[in-house]
Amino acid sequence: MANAPPSTLLDEALDGKGAAVFSTSPAAGGRMILVEDCVETSGAFVVHHLLKRCLSPHSSDVVVFLSFAHPFSHYDRILRKMHTAATSSVEQKRRKGWRSRDQGKTSEDVFIALFGEIQKAVELSLSHAGRQHITVVIDDVSLMEVDANGSSNLVLDFLHYCYSLTAQFGCSLITLNHDDVYSNEDRPGLLLKLEYLADVVIKVEPLSTGLASDVHGQLTVSNKGIHEGSGKSRNKVHNFHFRIKDSSVEYFYPGSKT
Repeated sequence: MANAPPSTLLDEALDGKGAAVFSTSPAAGGRMILVEDCVETSGAFVVHHLLKRCLSPHSSDVVVFLSFAHPFSHYDRILRKMHTAATSSVEQKRRKGWRSRDQGKTSEDVFIALFGEIQKAVELSLSHAGRQHITVVIDDVSLMEVDANGSSNLVLDFLHYCYSLTAQFGCSLITLNHDDVYSNEDRPGLLLKLEYLADVVIKVEPLSTGLASDVHGQLTVSNKGIHEGSGKSRNKVHNFHFRIKDSSVEYFYPGSKT
């Protein structure tokens, strides 16, 4: 059996276990992770990190991947660069060019059909893989809204259905969204509701002090699912910096780099 990859500060912020074991058993239900970034500092590397954890040899995860941002080959190239192959455990759900294939259907009809595909993929994976863990990844919510003709309510309804899979099948849900593409009026309606649903919110932001050659930004991880010995949950916040390298990302506490 392959050894687990070394833990990073990001993994430790996710209970020290990484993305591959968001839930201890299907009966316990899965978790939702929301990654928020901005135009100035992309959070794509966080999604890649979580995908790598899910697809590593020590993980039993099956990934259902819904990409609005890039073709599947894009992620495959990045994962190979990170020494992780996107194997047959990934169910591709690429929806670029929806409207050209779904002429005559309303956006609501298309989203209902899409959720049906995701649910079917989850059920099929569980029937083949027994009690293995399923992770649904959506990249990204803001582009999904474009396909919904700007309807935040339709996107939120769709995400609520996807979120229901965490309780129904013990799945985990990972979503990426861009924090700064919404006006101040729109933000409370969608982003705040997503933050409410999420067990873990990972904010990717530029440095408050401006650009630096050896630091590319900062991460704030708010984990609402930390369980204490008493059985109660508490919210724990981690703050650290990151530097993106050629085939990896380095995470470190502010002031720890000389």
